[in-house]
Amino acid sequence: MTRRLPPTRLRARARAARRTLLCAALVALTAQTTAVAPAFAGDPGRHGARDCVRTRHPLSGQARQILDITRKAKDELRLKAVELRVTIDGREIVTDALGETMTGVPAEPDMHFRAGSVAFAQIGTALLQLVEERKVRLDDTVERWLPRLPKADRITLRMLATNTSGLHDYVTDPDFLAELDAHPFRHWTPKELVGYSLDHPFWYEPGTSWNYSHANYVLLIKALEKITGTRIDVLLKQRITEPLGLRDTRNSFTPEIPAPVLHAFTSERGTYEESTFWNPSWTTGPGAVITTHVCDLARSAEALGGGELLSPRAYRTLLNPGTVGLGGGTATCPETVCQKQTEATHFGLGVIVLNRWVIQNPSFSGYAAIQAYLPSERLAIAVSTTKTEDTPDGNTAGVIAGRISRALAPEDPLVTG
Repeated sequence: MTRRLPPTRLRARARAARRTLLCAALVALTAQTTAVAPAFAGDPGRHGARDCVRTRHPLSGQARQILDITRKAKDELRLKAVELRVTIDGREIVTDALGETMTGVPAEPDMHFRAGSVAFAQIGTALLQLVEERKVRLDDTVERWLPRLPKADRITLRMLATNTSGLHDYVTDPDFLAELDAHPFRHWTPKELVGYSLDHPFWYEPGTSWNYSHANYVLLIKALEKITGTRIDVLLKQRITEPLGLRDTRNSFTPEIPAPVLHAFTSERGTYEESTFWNPSWTTGPGAVITTHVCDLARSAEALGGGELLSPRAYRTLLNPGTVGLGGGTATCPETVCQKQTEATHFGLGVIVLNRWVIQNPSFSGYAAIQAYLPSERLAIAVSTTKTEDTPDGNTAGVIAGRISRALAPEDPLVTG
């Protein structure tokens, strides 16, 4: 029997979920559910030296400034652990880890964590590659691949990839939230997840507005698998992680996290508890549930945020696929859901554009992270954080990245909320 939460808990959980939706980037929401620099620590079965390691101390100049900012933020935000890496033009400025993964066990830069919506940046880039190869068109409707989806003859690949289909987000459904809260280890199927979205009417006619919905990427993954005849984890390995050398960015079909692990903790169910191995299958489609470490995350920020795997034309589409100008409250969709997409702050094609930064910032089940890239300065910032019992709500990794950005790029600060 499903355990029902009190209305006040459900409303609080829904608010938290919405924050986790679109990354603190889009002001009211935070996206819940890629990264590089090879780096394996010595877990059994792996050989070779660890190469995602702390920058050698003593530090000076920018490296020291960044670490001082991070230490202060860790204390103010009452964080359990912080991992960070900052690069300029691909050159390491600083890599470090502060705090503990578990009591008495220091955090290390090569510890793996869940990266959630960073997978969307991978998927968006892979879709644009297929478009460039003329294997599909962005404005193809999806009824060939998703024939049972309502309005499939009006929903396009572009709409799924840009969150403009009008589908409700299952992560805000009270029944879904109650079940997720009661059974954090439950395995979810795409059919179950999309079913919660389809229990609600579309917010608007496809393509006419914007709202964040995890269902879009669950469906896009299924469409890409049918288009290519390739499972999504294999497709992303072939097209994204392998070409970029992201050896520690993995897709999984289980809650496993490769060792060494950055452990997570959260109070979202009312009691401070470990959440490291809660089942993340609800965050997106099978095979796109990724883990990574901070060195890969910085490389991902640089490569995907800079369009390394795309032509200049496709990269422009990645940054603005037609979302600017969409959204805004209507009689059928409140502004808190259908948020206005502006030139300064908008959802791209699997990425978020925020004050000229290209970002993704997942936050769920006790983990928070951000990959952020400022193309004009070739500046990449990657941060991952975990919580103590007293850590405030919100994506704390984004808060730290914002403070670092104000020191390194004062004319283009990254403001995440």
